[in-house]
Amino acid sequence: MDRRRFMAGTATATAGALVVFAGASPSSAREADGTTAATGAAGAGGSGGSGGDHVKGLTAITQVFGAGQKLVAVAVEYDREIDGRTLSTSTFTVADRTVTKVYTNRSADLADRARYGRYVIVELSPDDTAAALWVTQQGGGTPPTGGTGTGDSGGGVGAGGPKVGDTTPGGTIVAAKATLTQAGTVTTAHGTRYPASTTALTTDAVKNLIVDDFQQFTFNDPATGQTLNYNLFVPKDYNPRKHYPLVLFMHDASVVNVATEGPLVQGLGAVCWASPEDQARHEAFVLAPEYGSVVIDDDYLPSTLFDATANLVESVTQQYSIDRKRRYTTGQSMGAMMSLGLNIKYPDLFAAAFIVAGQWPEAQAAPLAKKDLWILVSADDTKAYPGEQAITAVIQEQGTQVSTALWDGQSTAAEFAADVRGMKAQRTPVNFAAFEAGTVVPTGSTTSAHMATWQVAYTIPGIRDWIMRQSM
Repeated sequence: MDRRRFMAGTATATAGALVVFAGASPSSAREADGTTAATGAAGAGGSGGSGGDHVKGLTAITQVFGAGQKLVAVAVEYDREIDGRTLSTSTFTVADRTVTKVYTNRSADLADRARYGRYVIVELSPDDTAAALWVTQQGGGTPPTGGTGTGDSGGGVGAGGPKVGDTTPGGTIVAAKATLTQAGTVTTAHGTRYPASTTALTTDAVKNLIVDDFQQFTFNDPATGQTLNYNLFVPKDYNPRKHYPLVLFMHDASVVNVATEGPLVQGLGAVCWASPEDQARHEAFVLAPEYGSVVIDDDYLPSTLFDATANLVESVTQQYSIDRKRRYTTGQSMGAMMSLGLNIKYPDLFAAAFIVAGQWPEAQAAPLAKKDLWILVSADDTKAYPGEQAITAVIQEQGTQVSTALWDGQSTAAEFAADVRGMKAQRTPVNFAAFEAGTVVPTGSTTSAHMATWQVAYTIPGIRDWIMRQSM
């Protein structure tokens, strides 16, 4: 396996191109005319030069949401510590963005505020149109023409949708860049005033929250002859003397042939398991392959990438200290179909599965009666919803207990937590929850109910906690 190495960069990535993510330290911020900003400072109590003259670098900070990665802040590094009490949302402007918070910090990080710090964190509204870094052909969070996997009329594998072997990307990753101007006075911890400036400064580094914690590798499968690029999160304090669970996340068809990091930025399906909060509760490896082509469609005859995925799981298991009794799979749309199919063909591979908006022929579903499953789908999903109902009917016919529930897709975090507790209390090996018709798509959104399902599904930590407690 060869490590994929990436360097800091600012070029915009287009569909099918390799995206560059940054882990480098910021260098001098570039001014609008391309010259390097000066770093001189006036004496305490005075003012010297514009604020832009004292900026050492700007770092764009990104965060992944249910609808994909967004640029959520700019960290401005000054040559001296800044007094955070003198800052307000009007101190800075960012082109095409809404400034929501401004505060000082001792590092280029969100929320860890300090009274003084060399970094000024300028937080931006994630609701801005320009915030979206994962966009589909019809805009961020909108299903692209041709479909994105099994689902409703918003796009489906099969008739009119992508077929096995299709390499057409359904989305694009945009490089994180922002242009900032210091519109008000900034005061250092010692009272030096850096006056407002008309100089526009552009970010020269990127910090991708959680995404940067994954490593990129390539797997050459001798059994199938296939090559799989993949992302791997290794627990921060990995100890080979311990045994860790592993979560496999498989993306939907819109992410094929985008970039190795595509599964990390399209939504929360991979990164949620690697968040500091989840890792504090359940240390685990997270594996997210990037498929160069569609693996399966509604004919249910997968390409050899299907078996290569099972072989990849085994390869990573052998390379690291992973508990074979606590390997889990999850995926959305195409990835959900693969999760179901892998559980049927390889019954000893996974201890549990989180199935999001996918289906499989009920005639082949009987082996799923022996698995621990949490299924989540929208009642508006005209393919996956009846498909999952048929599967659970087969599971029940095999004598396995199934809990069912209808949930409001626009519930609060507390309401979802209560919903999950209610299902857990029934202590069944299979849980089938559906979002009530008309509740999963936000008002005014053109996103299909199919796609909207996974934009919500991976925001519910209680389901992930249940998955992590299962063992073979």
